[in-house]
Amino acid sequence: MKFDVVVVGSGIAGLSFALKTAKLGHKVAIVTKKERSDTNTNHAQGGIASVTSGTDNFDSHVKDTLIAGDGLCHEDVVREIVSSGPEQIKDLIAEGVEFTSQKDGSPELGREGGHSQRRILHVKDYTGRAIEEALLKCVAENKNIEVFEHHFAIDLITRAKANTLLPNQENDIVGLYVYDTKNSVVKTFKTPVVMLATGGTGCVYLYTTNPTIATGDGIAMAYRAGAEVANLEFIQFHPTALYSQTGERFLISEAVRGEGAILRNAKGEAFMAGYDPRKDLAPRDIVARAIDSEMKRLGSPHVWLDITHKSTDELKSRFPQIYEHCLKRGIDISKDYMPVVPAAHYMCGGVRTKLDASTTIKGLYACGEVACTGLHGANRLASNSLLEAVVLANNASKAVDKYLSEAKTADVEVPLWKDGDVRNSDERVVLQHNMGELQRAMWDYVGIVRTTKRLERALNRLENLHREIDEYYWNFKIEPALIELRNEVQVAILIIRSALARHESRGLHFTLDYPEKLSAARDTVLKRETF
Repeated sequence: MKFDVVVVGSGIAGLSFALKTAKLGHKVAIVTKKERSDTNTNHAQGGIASVTSGTDNFDSHVKDTLIAGDGLCHEDVVREIVSSGPEQIKDLIAEGVEFTSQKDGSPELGREGGHSQRRILHVKDYTGRAIEEALLKCVAENKNIEVFEHHFAIDLITRAKANTLLPNQENDIVGLYVYDTKNSVVKTFKTPVVMLATGGTGCVYLYTTNPTIATGDGIAMAYRAGAEVANLEFIQFHPTALYSQTGERFLISEAVRGEGAILRNAKGEAFMAGYDPRKDLAPRDIVARAIDSEMKRLGSPHVWLDITHKSTDELKSRFPQIYEHCLKRGIDISKDYMPVVPAAHYMCGGVRTKLDASTTIKGLYACGEVACTGLHGANRLASNSLLEAVVLANNASKAVDKYLSEAKTADVEVPLWKDGDVRNSDERVVLQHNMGELQRAMWDYVGIVRTTKRLERALNRLENLHREIDEYYWNFKIEPALIELRNEVQVAILIIRSALARHESRGLHFTLDYPEKLSAARDTVLKRETF
């Protein structure tokens, strides 16, 4: 199967890039492992941060981002993405996104933790879903785009993997192996360009706000192919996931605190003033650690989020999804406090890219949560992620258009997938057991507060697990659960190795062994040296 470009993932990053690339006349395939709407984007409640108000300005947005990023943001990247935001907002509106507006027609701007201004464009509290639906409609109407649902990317094919790499030749992309889960067959896609838009890594943790698709596939594939990955130690734990004894995943948006909600401990005391002068609007890393501290101090399974000062009508209008979800669980948020706990939410690191989404492998691009551009630094500012996705997707479409005019991969023979003599697994219970062991180790030892001893203990356990899973991978026929587990254990090990390499506490990485921040900020970069 031959395409000019293959996009892996169907969230805002992948869809935006696919649309802009297809409009330039290129034949694009979108590969997505579930339904096309099963994405992290679809679960994004808060909104997209951009300067659209006359009382706001780029310098203010840049400053807020740099403060949240705790000295690790690349300022040139921050300025480029922030200043490019308004134009991309116009593009989203042109593609059918109807942001919530005020009576005069101007956008209704929300405020979230870490922002000094109201600058969050939103569609009530289901912004991600609204953007996803609009972009999918545009994709369906574009004849240059073919969508492959229930197709799971396994591994990138480079010249080195295809055994066609000549001396002094760069190891560029020539294809992709993809598992068709409906027909249980591996397909080989021949392409000079792969865009990774696979989302995050939340499912390596026991508790996460992410959907079950967030298994770090793009980071694992890129690392195996030899691309650089960076800053994987910076996992953002969202402070306010709805507490559930059944493992249910539901996020209480940052915007709820932006509208005045107050965090209270088990005694009903408002506690954030004791941790930060910004109180409940402090950046997420500070709020998550404060909640973790209060829960441990009082021995409580959760804290409370109180927005009972708002009327029922106000809450139904601004947060319809959250209001209805809580009400179904016996919580009237206009009268009752919401029980909340931190949960793994967002990967601030990822595949290392430039501002055009290009990686250290020619023909391989990454966009969205899977990528590390330098925007987020050590802690993502709320609602900057959707902004980054649309800006990088736009930049990447132009870069890929230029690259395709120069790429010379037509002569490369891409090897077909071979199963060999492997058999179907009769030990699937092992996969489930290994997944549970991985997630528990990451939650217990690589969480909000870390120590070197805990990290080393986790690394030892997961490296043993990695060997078991690798042996399983080569001895049995592949299946989605096995591909995901292989990727998750790879990403988990990279997270731990990155955390062990950072001998300081900065942003989302807080370790009791190195509580101070070093004077010089640096990125943590990892690369596989042998293939």
